[in-house]
Amino acid sequence: MAPLLALALVACQSADLSGPNSPLDPRIAAAEATAAPEIRARSAYVVDAGTGKVLLDEEGDAPRYPASLTKMMTLHLLFDAVAAGRLSLDSDLKVSAFAAARAPSKLGLKAGETIKVRDAAQALAVKSANDAATVIAENLAGSEAAFAAQMTARARALGMRRTRFVNASGLPQEGQVTTAHDMAILALSLRARHPRYAPYFAATEFTYAGKTYKATNKLLGRGLGVDGMKTGFIRDSGFHLVASAGRDGHRIIVVVMGGATGRDRDARVAALVEHYL
Repeated sequence: MAPLLALALVACQSADLSGPNSPLDPRIAAAEATAAPEIRARSAYVVDAGTGKVLLDEEGDAPRYPASLTKMMTLHLLFDAVAAGRLSLDSDLKVSAFAAARAPSKLGLKAGETIKVRDAAQALAVKSANDAATVIAENLAGSEAAFAAQMTARARALGMRRTRFVNASGLPQEGQVTTAHDMAILALSLRARHPRYAPYFAATEFTYAGKTYKATNKLLGRGLGVDGMKTGFIRDSGFHLVASAGRDGHRIIVVVMGGATGRDRDARVAALVEHYL
């Protein structure tokens, strides 16, 4: 297994989480992830999910804007909290005025209301709702800034050495950076550590407050074997997709970043899935 991908599965069990020199210290994380992302630059990365073997690496370690791929880490920390018993899927998360005011894509949550953990998680996975991402951050850490520091620390624990998060949604904000390689590590960790939530990423739609939302991942249900995970887009990033795909007992993770259009990105992912499966 490639060293960094192996680290993704074991590092958080062995890292020293204490002290100012801890590898999880967000100040160290910030120092390591200093390169400015390129505008709409392309990357592609494919890894065998069973063996960790890297099948394709095209600018896999080049800095990129994560856009809504960020929400995979937000969900990772949410699922960690549920696994630890700090929350349940039926726990109520309170919506702040700040969360309610986040830019679209969103559910349109109102300040003062609550949303169940299960609904907030599904809103991120299917709708990529920015208001729900901030709700999760604030309820877990008290503020989005504090949560972002936890996200970066978790990234470092997983071996994502070139990633820094500054918000929970991926909305444009200075300092947020990742790589295709790091996103592959995150996808592998999500599937390995939280397999029970794989259906959240595979859903083609979900209904909340009487309204049905279609999945942003348009490759689901097309017979390619794609069964997750997350799309992303902001103007400076271009169109991203991290896809989990399986066929005949073989599974791969495909990361494509910087597509010129959503259709261009989807075509690239579909071609890679067909080639490597």
